[in-house]
Amino acid sequence: MGKIPRVLLEKYVFTRTGLRDSAVIVGPKYGEDAAIIHLGDGKVLVVHSDPISEAIDGAGWLSVNIACNDVAVRGVKPRWILPVILMPSDGGEELLNRITEEIDSAARRIGVMVVGGHTEYTPRLDRPLISMTAMGISEDRGYVLTGGGKPGDAVLMTKTAAIEGTAILARDFRNLLLKRGVSYSIVRRASEFIWQVSIVKEALILAELGVNAMHDPTAGGILEGLYEIASSSNIKLKIHVDRIPVAEETKVLCDSLGLDPLKILGSGSLLALIPPSKVDDARSKLKEAGVDSTVIGSACEGCGVTLLKRDGSVERILSSVEDDLTRLWRGLSEG
Repeated sequence: MGKIPRVLLEKYVFTRTGLRDSAVIVGPKYGEDAAIIHLGDGKVLVVHSDPISEAIDGAGWLSVNIACNDVAVRGVKPRWILPVILMPSDGGEELLNRITEEIDSAARRIGVMVVGGHTEYTPRLDRPLISMTAMGISEDRGYVLTGGGKPGDAVLMTKTAAIEGTAILARDFRNLLLKRGVSYSIVRRASEFIWQVSIVKEALILAELGVNAMHDPTAGGILEGLYEIASSSNIKLKIHVDRIPVAEETKVLCDSLGLDPLKILGSGSLLALIPPSKVDDARSKLKEAGVDSTVIGSACEGCGVTLLKRDGSVERILSSVEDDLTRLWRGLSEG
């Protein structure tokens, strides 16, 4: 379960794209959040698809926000969405009602419209699966890449690590957490993290200010998100682990289940590479918008991610990071 390894993506997916189209500015590429297609008249279409496969409760809400996040980190406001909803054959009307209500609510909150998609009952599913496509239009060259980071940039992170993962753990593993002694109040507060998964607001603020790179850390969490930026930008990121903010609820849930909060679904936090001269202005504008931010490191020449730990030890990440939530689901299914 989880992401296909990068080596297989590059061997079997990224090289098999059908007819090459000169209008495609950014197509399938490791770490890049959304495709960018030239429309003419100085406009580009930004489009992205993302599945929700590791959540049950709140899947409709997450599907809208996660897909729209990946358009927003291009510096582009999402406008249209198309959900493909695959329902388990025994899902029933109430499940479909809940999912579509969540999609409608999230779409209204962000300001996007459902313009199509597909819904069906699918055999051999034990939970609903949703694949969401989001789109937006921008001025040509008025967009941000994952791979735009430069040596000397500061690494800015908004909010806290594992916001999406925390919400999923609290909602889908509630009984297991309570059985292991986590208090009801902590589980309840953690379940509310689902309302924080959108980064559209902060992404558009930073794009307006002028950043070199932005990325939405999803599967693999903050560490995978950092690695994808480093890999896409051909740079090295030096990260001070003790500066990465982790909410108390996240720490408690992850400790209870033996998970690393830096390695579980990270949507809700935005990673940005920004020139040092713009950091203070960026943090001030984010604060005015009610968004916390932290400088967690810097970029330099090299490759991969170097984690600088409080005890003076160093860890290097030179390959993709497996999501701990995926590992948890796999362990439960095998058990």
